[in-house]
Amino acid sequence: MVRTWPFVLDVGVAFCGLALFFAVLHIARYWLGTPAPVVPISHSARALPLYAFYSMFRIGIAYLLSLIFAIAYGYTAARNPRLEAWMIAVLDILQSIPVLSFLPPVVLAMVSLIPGHQLGIEMGVILLIFTGQVWNLAFSFYSSMKSIPREMMEAARVYRYSAWQRFWQLEMPYSAIGLVWNSIVSVAGGWFALMLCEMFTMGDRNFQLPGLGSYIQSAANSGDVPELLSGIGVVILIVVATDQLVWRPLIAWSDKFKFEQVESADRVTSPVLELLRRSTLLNSLPGRLWTQVQLPIYRRLARSQENRIVHPIDDDAEGRKGAIAFWMVAATVAIAGVWAIMQAVVMLRTITWHEMLHLLAGAAATFLRVNAALLISAAWTVPVGVAIGLNPKLARVVQPVAQVLASVPASAFYPVLLIGLLKIGGGLGIGSIALMLLGTQWYILFNVIAGAMSIPSDLREVSKLYRFTRWQRWTRLILPGIFPYLITGMVTASGGAWNASVMAEYAKIKDHTLMTIGLGAEISSATENGRFPIILLATILIALMVVTMNRLVWRRLYRLAETRYKLEA
Repeated sequence: MVRTWPFVLDVGVAFCGLALFFAVLHIARYWLGTPAPVVPISHSARALPLYAFYSMFRIGIAYLLSLIFAIAYGYTAARNPRLEAWMIAVLDILQSIPVLSFLPPVVLAMVSLIPGHQLGIEMGVILLIFTGQVWNLAFSFYSSMKSIPREMMEAARVYRYSAWQRFWQLEMPYSAIGLVWNSIVSVAGGWFALMLCEMFTMGDRNFQLPGLGSYIQSAANSGDVPELLSGIGVVILIVVATDQLVWRPLIAWSDKFKFEQVESADRVTSPVLELLRRSTLLNSLPGRLWTQVQLPIYRRLARSQENRIVHPIDDDAEGRKGAIAFWMVAATVAIAGVWAIMQAVVMLRTITWHEMLHLLAGAAATFLRVNAALLISAAWTVPVGVAIGLNPKLARVVQPVAQVLASVPASAFYPVLLIGLLKIGGGLGIGSIALMLLGTQWYILFNVIAGAMSIPSDLREVSKLYRFTRWQRWTRLILPGIFPYLITGMVTASGGAWNASVMAEYAKIKDHTLMTIGLGAEISSATENGRFPIILLATILIALMVVTMNRLVWRRLYRLAETRYKLEA
């Protein structure tokens, strides 16, 4: 019976590959067909599997694009000091801009670039989901790159690693834990964006695509609670299946990349991962293919002049190499910036002083809500995240529940909460902070868990050996150990709160419109009415506030994480 298991697993893997092949064919036929901006949404439960398939495919493609972009962007920012400050500032601004601010230009651009096919509309939606997933992944990879111990970089130079070898054998493994945990939150952010992007109004044009997001929105708009709960139930089932089949095995796999000198006695396990390791096909085929790709690259690099010489560590060397690239990028950005400013001035001239004052008041209100949600989230996620990351027994019970709750999009619960607010006669003044919490707290929690899990076991044993008090353990081991991850979580949570403001401050349920003063409400209302100058000015105000916070708070904390709280000898 034991010998038959690998064969059964190989057959299962082959069937999964075949199913994926036919799924791609079905999607290709649909996307290359005649464009249909408005597709009637069936309220029958039989349509849910097909809607779930479409939504999962959109999120999957957006996640792959996000992962590739995040690694490339984070690597470039970490390795080019001349570009670093600008790239991180831009990243901080982009991750704080609500999805609806990207919606008009992205959708209109994709429909114009790919006319005559459904692919244009679908690519617009996928890129919008991409904007809800990519930023915290990029921050995570950048933060991991900057916190690699100096002695590890020295070892890579002593052993004459090329940039390719250093990337795959040091930088990617060191970043694996943070990337896996942030991927969970990224996919949750993708579900959040999906709820906004599959069904929306832009001026006099309506867009409605088949998917779970449009199904839930349609059920909420009609006030059909059973259908609404059915859609949320399917989302939860997908999330639970993804947690057990994807995230849990990846967490167990990434645990081997923990930076420690003494192997931990408590290892993260996954039954699915242990089962997949018995597959002969999965154990042999990917390794052979990868060997065929990397061996010629390594042989060529070994013969190169650069790889035969041990270069001393020079922190400014890569900055000098990137000087030409820096000035080329700076010139391109300057030209594009001048053109964009001219267009923005023409558009903003239509805004009245009354509208300007209203937007400034909304900016102050949303800023206070965002920071209140941030502080409340940190107050409970830091102790809970540390407890989960450092206590394997507790982690086995709480961690799967936290992963499922985090992966269920906050926007799926919004209709239920809003219907509850309508029944009790409440508004969105204070309730919007609670709605923001659903979209922010998981960023901090999962980064804290990743930080706690990455604390080397030998340091934890030393703290026990020297009988640290609880205060000493927190101030000398735990907080310094999780500090880079905590800052990443706080920055991305801030962006999540700004994104959540568009749904937390403005919503339509049945025949009622719920809204409160804030930039999120202004952006939602302006998008619905096609008032692009209001969207532009609200986005500029968000960018100004984010840049100010970046300058005064986040950049200084990142510098502190890179210097004082970096794990090295």
